[in-house]
Amino acid sequence: MSDPAPTASRDRWILLLITAVELVVFLDTTVLNVALPSIGADLGLTESGLGWVTNAYLLAFGGCLLLGGRTTDLVGPRRMFTLGLGLFTLASLVAGLSPSAGLLIGARAAQGVGAALLIPAQLALLTAIFTTPAARNRAFGVWSAMGAAGAAIGTAVGGPLTDLFGWPSIFLINVPVGLLALVGVVLLPVDTQRVGSALRELDLPGAVTATTALLLLGYGIGALGEPTPGTGPALMLAAGAVLLAIFVLIQARSRHPLMPLELFLVRQVSGSAAVNFLVGAAHVPVFALVALYLQHTQHYSPTLSGLAVLPVAVVNIVISRTLLPALLDRFGARWVLTAGLGLQALAMLWFARLPEHAGYLVDILPGAVLLGIGLPAAFVGVTAPAVTAVGESAAGTAAGIVNTAGRIGSGIGVTALLLLAQEVTESSTAAPGNAYRAGLSAAFVAAAALATLGAVLAATALRPTPAKEVAPVG
Repeated sequence: MSDPAPTASRDRWILLLITAVELVVFLDTTVLNVALPSIGADLGLTESGLGWVTNAYLLAFGGCLLLGGRTTDLVGPRRMFTLGLGLFTLASLVAGLSPSAGLLIGARAAQGVGAALLIPAQLALLTAIFTTPAARNRAFGVWSAMGAAGAAIGTAVGGPLTDLFGWPSIFLINVPVGLLALVGVVLLPVDTQRVGSALRELDLPGAVTATTALLLLGYGIGALGEPTPGTGPALMLAAGAVLLAIFVLIQARSRHPLMPLELFLVRQVSGSAAVNFLVGAAHVPVFALVALYLQHTQHYSPTLSGLAVLPVAVVNIVISRTLLPALLDRFGARWVLTAGLGLQALAMLWFARLPEHAGYLVDILPGAVLLGIGLPAAFVGVTAPAVTAVGESAAGTAAGIVNTAGRIGSGIGVTALLLLAQEVTESSTAAPGNAYRAGLSAAFVAAAALATLGAVLAATALRPTPAKEVAPVG
């Protein structure tokens, strides 16, 4: 009998490799927020141009997830992990050395494509490597912690990095991490798929249609939040909806669809996608709302407001390494997800109190702790059911579907809640300071409502399904 110790040791190193990359990918969604003024000053970008520095990453990330998921299933997760990581690392280097705005925006888009290839590959690798329920729960717990911590850590470290080393450092810091991770790829199991025959099954019309549709929808949603959006966003949303309908028709007729429609008959996939839409819509705007409150009403500096949410990252890492695996073993992903969304709703209601003069320990820290517990519980609870229900043959595709739903939800949530805050503020007859807090409070309450809806949907839609109904989809 072979000694299991080397395998266990290798699996721990693989988990470290995958989760370190996960942290960097999600850190890049928020790390440049406080560096935008410096980037604008150096590269001559207006506010709309700076918006593209952020949106180029987010739109490419969300728009290419379906393609990344299906390609992972066709050519293998190790190959896609390596390709995505190499592209992300190279794009980070180009972004950090960019002498012009156009090159920076292009590099950010390339980072987003790399991230979209990485996420489904990571989930497929975790599903294939950690096969026992206890080991898989631990692995998904740690993975979810890194994703949940990424946004908070990015917000916290972006300011100090920019102040000490300049804005290029927020991109260049990814390069050594990426290079070390590329060396670690040798630990990953070798793919058995034959690339040539697999790529012939790639649904190129579906890939082009889906990616274009999601990019148009993402940009249209973001543009709705501009001061004078005009008719452009509506036209983009309409075009995106039409292309999405065409994409569904292509999938129904394709011999090798990019997104097999029968996957939506699997309750864990369709339910997880719906819930993850609400997870993204509820939690992503909260970081922006908290930053606005701290900076505009409590006069925190950008760096200090970023550090104020660092406990979110610390708590979720601790919870994920200690309590979360045991909770998954005891109660299952469905109830962990429900509880995580419930805790997020409580955190958002806590922040909705918004006193005129806040004390950090009393008014900010409790909400940050609740959010730090709730985020990883929701992340792991919403992802694990879908990728484990369909088997290894479609794990990447299922991951792409669920994560795409989360990215779309994030875009809609940020736009809708910030618009809500603005409308309530402008319509209020109270003093300016009180009106501003009332607007932010309304947005926090709306976020809490979205999280509560997600909890109800998780409890009802993700009930266990008999094994015969969740056979792997080819």
